Amino acid sequence: MRIVMLAPLPPEQTGIADYAAHFREALAGHGIQAETPLLGCHDAAERLARLRTLDWSAFALVHAELGGGRTGEFQALRYLQRQQPGLPLTATVHDPERLVWRRAQLPWLLRPAEHLPAPLPQAAALLADPLTLREERSLACGLRRLVTLTELGGQRLQRRMGLRNGQLAVIPHGNLEIAPQPLPALQPLRLLYFGFIYRGKGIEDLLDALALALQAQPEQRGRLRLTLAGGTAPDMAFQGHGNYLDQLRQRVAQRGLGDVIDWLPDLPSTQIAATIQAHHVMVLPYRESRKLAWLGEMRGTSGALSWANACGRGAITSDARAFGEEVASGNGATYAQGDVAALAAVIGQLLQQPEKVQQWAARAEAIGQERRWPQIAARFAAMFRQVCAVEGR
Repeated sequence: MRIVMLAPLPPEQTGIADYAAHFREALAGHGIQAETPLLGCHDAAERLARLRTLDWSAFALVHAELGGGRTGEFQALRYLQRQQPGLPLTATVHDPERLVWRRAQLPWLLRPAEHLPAPLPQAAALLADPLTLREERSLACGLRRLVTLTELGGQRLQRRMGLRNGQLAVIPHGNLEIAPQPLPALQPLRLLYFGFIYRGKGIEDLLDALALALQAQPEQRGRLRLTLAGGTAPDMAFQGHGNYLDQLRQRVAQRGLGDVIDWLPDLPSTQIAATIQAHHVMVLPYRESRKLAWLGEMRGTSGALSWANACGRGAITSDARAFGEEVASGNGATYAQGDVAALAAVIGQLLQQPEKVQQWAARAEAIGQERRWPQIAARFAAMFRQVCAVEGR
């Protein structure tokens, strides 16, 4: 089966690009060739030209990866919905309860606000949101299947988009098959933040919670370490507010944490698994965007959690997104986002009961086995073939 995949791929540094690359490779193992004719195309006019010239009769189906603030895949699906009505369209929605959250371009009456100081551009986007939502619902109703990575995300997407019964499928985030490794010695307790290092990830909360936990149990100071590891995208790390890494280092110094923090920025992909398995627990202290809260609730998950499961390590997460669902089966703990004292209490409990990380790791390893990419791709392949069978393709 030949399909078109509308998605970013590496070397683009996004979680969705990594997801799409592994997904595409896993589909090949099930006899599905996923081609990417729009890859690297960021210009709207060029994208339209490629869509017009492609022989769509050569493909059984089009599948898109929607999310991450990107609009190109959404616009391509809208075009195909109009111009290729007999072509089955499906999508994985990474940021439910919305498909795209914002238009590629504001309506012409609001367009001048794009060049004005904040908060006028944000206010214009909010005024345009009813139109955005109408376009999202129109596309969603015409898709043969919409896939979410969690049950909570699916529930919110179905309600907000008005999906019909049978349109929605929930298929968890796939993960690589990684050889299990035993936990390190329980002292010191090694915590790991892993993911892109930029504002909005709650890293400041994690540093403050670590300092608070050590203040409460000063005798544990030599028994606790935190590593900050992941990618640093320059456009996200600066954003007109100065160098974010420098600001984090300053915060570490102010909290007196210099002796317990390890830094691994721009971690090479070849070292991810070994780095995670050299730690006991991953910590994801995300906070939900207050700006996005005006538009809806983001109930996606995280590729970092997939890595934790693949590597057989538990996780401490905030209750942002759908993280609570992802660690609810005994592979970690959740606290209220932004509640530094609550996060410090979870860390303090682990210092007192380090055997918990062994229980979390065992459960995470089992989840990792269940969600290996070949099994996840098999579920997608079955869905694609079912859709094509109904359409007679």
